[in-house]
Amino acid sequence: MTEQLDGSVAPLEPMPTDWQRALAVVAHPDDLEYGCSAAIADWTDGGREVVYLLATRGEAGIDTIDPAACAPLREAEQRASAAVVGVSTVEFLDHRDGVIEYSLGLRRDIAAAIRRHRPELVITMNHRDTWGGADGGGWWNTPDHKAVGRATLDAAGDAGNRWIFPELITEQGLEPWDGVRWVAVSGTTTPTHAADAGPGMERSIKSLMEHKAYIEVLTDEDPETYVRDFLTGNARQAAARFGGRSAVAFEVFPR
Repeated sequence: MTEQLDGSVAPLEPMPTDWQRALAVVAHPDDLEYGCSAAIADWTDGGREVVYLLATRGEAGIDTIDPAACAPLREAEQRASAAVVGVSTVEFLDHRDGVIEYSLGLRRDIAAAIRRHRPELVITMNHRDTWGGADGGGWWNTPDHKAVGRATLDAAGDAGNRWIFPELITEQGLEPWDGVRWVAVSGTTTPTHAADAGPGMERSIKSLMEHKAYIEVLTDEDPETYVRDFLTGNARQAAARFGGRSAVAFEVFPR
């Protein structure tokens, strides 16, 4: 968190609004629903286009379901979840769940998607080692989140350079796109910006609840109670730095 000269914590700036297209890139089904779907619901209500890109189908996420059966189940839940918040395009890269590595191949796949969809805003998840602050601490982050988050930050630049992955032009006809203006990271403990969570909160709750198979094995609580408490609790925490309004927090890297 950024402290001001008087020792208080700096307020969060409002998220940029002068954009029309966003691409959200995460590792697994449910990552966006745990992080920022309340903001996405509000953005799509305002006429903006948001596309989801998932590196895996989440096939290793449920111990009691074989990956071959789990992948199509979680894909279907993700598509239903996205529809609740106004997202109609959901793409999967088919990297293996749980063992994603930061690599040139991953960067290339994400850069290709950026060139296809030509977003001004790219969204991803916490790319750092822990869920703690900039100096560490907190729960250890998963390898998949770290790899995809870091690769997304890098791919936002790769997408605009014709000499990086030139095969995207010659083999796929994907010309460079240098129009990414911001990469916004959700799930960070060092946020800089926030979006109002109020208008989209109820739909974000419904959206996360579409991940029925996953939530059933994740908690013994009533699913709606668990989801509502988790999402509203996070939004209330961000409110202290956003004028008292419940919020979805992001760390924004301008480009």
